[in-house]
Amino acid sequence: MWQQQSNTGALAGCRVVDLSRVLGGPFCTQILGDHGADVLKLEPPTGDETRQWGPPFEDGLASYFVGVNRNKTGMTIDLAQAPGQEFLKSLLVDADILIENFKPGTLEKWGIGYETLKELFPKLVHCRISGFGADGPLGGMPGYDACAQAMCGLMSVNGDAQGEATRVGLPVVDMVTGLNAALAILLAMQERSRSGLGQFLDITLFDCAISLLHPHAANFFGNGKVPGRSGNAHPNISPYETVETKKGPLFLAIGNDRQFQTLLKVLGAESLSGDPRFTTNQDRLKNRPALHALLVDLLSAHEATTISETLLKAGVPAAAVLNVQQILEHPHTQHRKMVLKQGKYRGLASPIKLSRTPATLRKLPPGFKEN
Repeated sequence: MWQQQSNTGALAGCRVVDLSRVLGGPFCTQILGDHGADVLKLEPPTGDETRQWGPPFEDGLASYFVGVNRNKTGMTIDLAQAPGQEFLKSLLVDADILIENFKPGTLEKWGIGYETLKELFPKLVHCRISGFGADGPLGGMPGYDACAQAMCGLMSVNGDAQGEATRVGLPVVDMVTGLNAALAILLAMQERSRSGLGQFLDITLFDCAISLLHPHAANFFGNGKVPGRSGNAHPNISPYETVETKKGPLFLAIGNDRQFQTLLKVLGAESLSGDPRFTTNQDRLKNRPALHALLVDLLSAHEATTISETLLKAGVPAAAVLNVQQILEHPHTQHRKMVLKQGKYRGLASPIKLSRTPATLRKLPPGFKEN
């Protein structure tokens, strides 16, 4: 079963048994697979449900599934039955990592929980992704990205000030959970190189969602005020927001007074440099509405894409608001090789750039029951 796919990646020779479905776990194991790990994706008899999360579909596979399941070998297994459990154990003899996102207690019910597997495979790094963990007031409850966004404060600070709390338009909690799982696995593997022992990694959507609350949690710890929604405006910095131009919205991300002075110079508004309302960031925060109105007027003669490049070259952080197609076709996206292409396959490349052992595309997402 184990056939090394690459000897060039940073994780070449690392063997991963992936029992996870949907997003957090598969996102994690795609990261590992991109960097050389041999990932065996074991799906239940009904398959990973995201295979049907479409349209769109690509050769019968939902694009959602395709996006997070490359560089894996696929099989199906029924872990609720004894033959499936024994087959899993046979795989774990040679495995380094097991990752799963079953409801806590499920593997224990089947006799293949961490405590059992630890005795059989003491070097195994066992990573579980769950909604809330196994214990505590919410222990064992099901967890989903949008619910985590709602419960953990992300929605409360996202959206227009006068509008309703809004979900972030991508599954940010699932993906950051996958990132944290990958980080935890690498930490555990590093520690294993010293101790010779594996360990259990308890990664939850709940914890990971809360970890994203900067700077809102820090501000609350500092002033005791419950943060609210401010649209695209930053709660601590000004101007750090979207401003309409003659053609398209422009995001300004002014982080210091020097950048603000340069902004005024580029826009031909040096006369405002001495205005006491805008001298420091604190002044600009106090007078944000007036500053915003002035910036709208100054930018009304410019197009977002053009002025953003001018500002960037001058050292002022600014960006036109692009859609998905525009950024995927952007020249710098191509230069950074952030779009993978192989035959009909298109996917987002790894953002982790290693000079000697780069990420590679070795295997396309597996078809259902391909082995």
